[in-house]
Amino acid sequence: MKKVLMGNHAISYGATLSRVQVIAAYPITPQTQVVELLSEIVANGELDAEFIKVESEHSAMAACIGASAAGARAFTATSSQGLLLMHEVLHWASRARLPIVMANINRAISPGWTIWTDQNDSLSQRDTGWMQIYTADNQEVLDSIIIGYKVAEKVSIPLMIVLDAFVLSHTYEPVDVPDQEKIDKFLPPYKPKIKLDPEDPHAFGGLTAPNIYMEFQYNHQQAMMEAKKIINEVGKEYGDITGRYYQNLSPYKVDDAEYVVITTGTISKTTNIVVDKLRDSGVKIGNLRIRTLRPFPSEEIYEQLKGKKKVFVIDRNISFGNTGIFFQEVKASLYNTDIRVPIFGFVTGLGGRDVTPELIEEIVNIGIKNEKPEEEVIWMGVKK
Repeated sequence: MKKVLMGNHAISYGATLSRVQVIAAYPITPQTQVVELLSEIVANGELDAEFIKVESEHSAMAACIGASAAGARAFTATSSQGLLLMHEVLHWASRARLPIVMANINRAISPGWTIWTDQNDSLSQRDTGWMQIYTADNQEVLDSIIIGYKVAEKVSIPLMIVLDAFVLSHTYEPVDVPDQEKIDKFLPPYKPKIKLDPEDPHAFGGLTAPNIYMEFQYNHQQAMMEAKKIINEVGKEYGDITGRYYQNLSPYKVDDAEYVVITTGTISKTTNIVVDKLRDSGVKIGNLRIRTLRPFPSEEIYEQLKGKKKVFVIDRNISFGNTGIFFQEVKASLYNTDIRVPIFGFVTGLGGRDVTPELIEEIVNIGIKNEKPEEEVIWMGVKK
């Protein structure tokens, strides 16, 4: 069934199709419409779920933790300062190995007070032990919620689906909403082996002494690394029933490219337009979209970048005192390999600043022209 959906409502439909059982809701712009529509869906009897109105984002995640520990499929959504308020309990959710799925609408961090997009809110959580998937259109948003539950429940790690504020959250696009019967076959009910159950008591969250603590973290890391393969496998399985395939990376005309732009989120779609234009003028260039930040697909990036002349990473974020974060990740992933390709880092689009085709073309031209990368990132579209 085709619908014209804003990104926020694509999330709501994805959660509904996933038959979530507990929804913890707290409003924050630009996320609020996600839980507003879910409240209507639950109230109308279209989804059999508990809709919990809480007093903060911290409480929203705490509610999801309790629900998931009791064996329910739990969901919430947030953004920006709300995600930062959750920070403490994000660690608890991941280290308790609870397969919660949360949508985060990327909104820049205040002050200055803002509601527009960049990635620093979700990237501030990259070491909390959550998987993170960055989406590029509203169809992918809906599909990734469903895929996210299957992945999370296979590896017992929570997963964050990330999308750009307003560029996707409030923009309407045609979206194919799969049949519920088809999704039910793809995503069976969540039945954890161990849960909070008075009939089968276990102890959870007790004091962990030094003789065992590291083993918990080791197992978490092993599961996260296994998730690299699982994300691709589940993405293929989903593609086999819908015709839409999702992997850790989304390459566009990379195979024969001499130059590669690395992007995330909606900037990727704009970059594809630039790639087509430059290809028409004889420049062999491609766009490699990184879809999965955690786990980071280092080996797959290595395979994509072998033999390339130059790489240009566009970050919609900044790690103050260092560089853009995806730039750091890409460089680190190639450090102990035989690839010695020059990697140029660019920061742009912060606080919702437009990233136009003209700006991306300028980035490519700067990268091709310069012989060596700058020691620091190159800021684009900023008034200095």
